[in-house]
Amino acid sequence: MRTVFVTGTAGFIGFHLSRHLLDEGFAVVGYDGMTDYYDVSLKEARHAVLAENPSFRAVTGMLEDNDRLSKAVTEADPDVIVHLAAQAGVRYSLENPRAYVDSNLVGTFNLMEAAREQKVDHLLMASTSSVYGGNTQMPFDETQKTDLPLTLYAATKKANEAMAHSYAHLWHLPTTMFRFFTVYGSYGRPDLALYKFVRAALADEAIDVYNHGRMARDFTFVGDLVHAIRLLIDTPPAQVEGRGHTIPGDSLSPVAPFRSINIGNGGSVPLMEFIEELETVLGQPIEKNMMEMQKGDVPATWASTDLLEALTGYRPNTPVSKGIREFVAWYRDYYQV
Repeated sequence: MRTVFVTGTAGFIGFHLSRHLLDEGFAVVGYDGMTDYYDVSLKEARHAVLAENPSFRAVTGMLEDNDRLSKAVTEADPDVIVHLAAQAGVRYSLENPRAYVDSNLVGTFNLMEAAREQKVDHLLMASTSSVYGGNTQMPFDETQKTDLPLTLYAATKKANEAMAHSYAHLWHLPTTMFRFFTVYGSYGRPDLALYKFVRAALADEAIDVYNHGRMARDFTFVGDLVHAIRLLIDTPPAQVEGRGHTIPGDSLSPVAPFRSINIGNGGSVPLMEFIEELETVLGQPIEKNMMEMQKGDVPATWASTDLLEALTGYRPNTPVSKGIREFVAWYRDYYQV
């Protein structure tokens, strides 16, 4: 039985990935700080679901606590590490920037050190579509420059990619960075748009719509995302020595076993269409507060998923109509609405 050490297992994506891996017969050791960035009871509920499987073990600790993290990794003796824990949220980075430095920079450094010392077969770490920042050429592909971050959150994730590349080069550590695009689904984060929209709509409250609705996102269903991660676990970047041909458009580093890869749905859905689909699912209109663009936000995202398909044979394709319906059903059940 292979063991995967997953950080952020009480979080949205970490929970779904861990459940997917456990269902496939992996052992999963989870590491999570259980911070109060949002409702801790939701994090506890996710861990309770995972704990029903005897192949799951949870460790509570902060990424910044190097001794605890290092000990947890050593005791787990994992074959693979998937690093998903981070201080998330574009807008929150304007309010509490230090949290991003502590978790995303110091914490990620500690995790990379643990991976190096453990000599894992593959290190996989979460980045974000926000690294594309001020880029306007779409769809975003992995060979584009990412030198124009618009928020500190994006800058810390850009830094994570650079840090990881150096470790991949210095220690021959196969490393894959994921760039996620607006992930949604059951057990989601309460600060994400769909969650906030549904909560407000079912309470007969108005939703805030930024940039007067002139926005578009590559909405990615969480089930598609974790399936892509699962496939990429078995697709580590090759060492420099002895490489054969490369894939056109590959982001594979010429000097390290390192790759950045988009995981998105491969399309850009206008925000107003997304809201209209939600109204259809709920069977009711939603009152809207039209707002100005928020500082640090971008008008649109759109992922090229050509590289993901070339590497794994898989391309995410869940339509928002199906994904929204699944989320609403979960929300009504979880909150008994």
